[in-house]
Amino acid sequence: MIQELLEAMQSDALAWQDGANCAGADPDLFFPERGASTRTAKSICRECSVQTQCLEFAIVSSEKFGIWGGMSERERRKIRRERTIAAQRRQVG
Repeated sequence: MIQELLEAMQSDALAWQDGANCAGADPDLFFPERGASTRTAKSICRECSVQTQCLEFAIVSSEKFGIWGGMSERERRKIRRERTIAAQRRQVG
């Protein structure tokens, strides 16, 4: 996973960030204090043309903090868990 991230950072794989709605926005919106609202960040993400790429980046790189692709770390962790279970089922079946 780390190797994939390093390769992505060295290529144009992160070019999607240039079109992100959050570019230039206050980072505190996307990295709120514990218990603070994430509503504004998620609304910015909902209208973003690169939301899918952003979310996938955060899931693949196991981003631990912040709102990425409109989802919190807890929401992304659930997706990672579901993907792991699905991959295990494919290997067995």
